[in-house]
Amino acid sequence: MKVNFIKRPGGILSPANDIESNRLNRLKNGIVYEVELKGGERRNRGFHGKVFMFFTFCFNHWAAENTDFKYQCESAQFDSFRKYITISAGFFDWVVDLDGTPRMKAQSLSFDSMGQEYFEQCYSALINAAIAQVFNNTNDEQILNKLQSFF
Repeated sequence: MKVNFIKRPGGILSPANDIESNRLNRLKNGIVYEVELKGGERRNRGFHGKVFMFFTFCFNHWAAENTDFKYQCESAQFDSFRKYITISAGFFDWVVDLDGTPRMKAQSLSFDSMGQEYFEQCYSALINAAIAQVFNNTNDEQILNKLQSFF
């Protein structure tokens, strides 16, 4: 299981958002877990956290009108949503399924997969894709101001 953390003062690692926190709740107390820390050196950690806050804001807006989580796994739905927006932003690779069907696969936003400059280009495209796909090219000042706060 992969969980995104944010380092806080005093050496404390905190889940990056509520969905990450829910993933941690699956772990049992009193058991030692080995954790491999990757990334961060190549990219601005704060910026990476900001993109996941952005995804969470967009997901919550979309989910409020489009989903019923009664029979769904929220973290799986969030991952699917995040990948859809990433593909819509143009950051994908073509892959071929076992039956020969080509499909788009979202590029990873992990620290190890892209440098800061490329990530900033991706982030800008993600915002534009969300405005078009999630917010239907809205002119609502409140939503646009909130989206601008993620810049």
